Amino acid sequence: MPIELAQEVLDRLMEALAGVEHERWSHWQRYMHSKCKRASDGSLIIPPELVDQWERQLATSYSELSEAEKESDRDQVRRYLPIILAALSATPKSSPSS
Repeated sequence: MPIELAQEVLDRLMEALAGVEHERWSHWQRYMHSKCKRASDGSLIIPPELVDQWERQLATSYSELSEAEKESDRDQVRRYLPIILAALSATPKSSPSS
């Protein structure tokens, strides 16, 4: 594949994945904000049980998470896979050298 074409494919892939990442982040922020209490100054207070849960998850490697927690992470990755698959499918394959 010519370098120019490869760069074009990577640029499109970057933008598509960045769009999914923004949606993932926005979804998380909406969820987190919905679980917090808004103080009179506009700041958000995270309930202590969620602080405990999230700190435990932060300190836990993926392999040690519960199956439900792993599935939640897999659900997030599934958002990226169609874009990656489409990029791979659209990438012209070079023919083997003779």
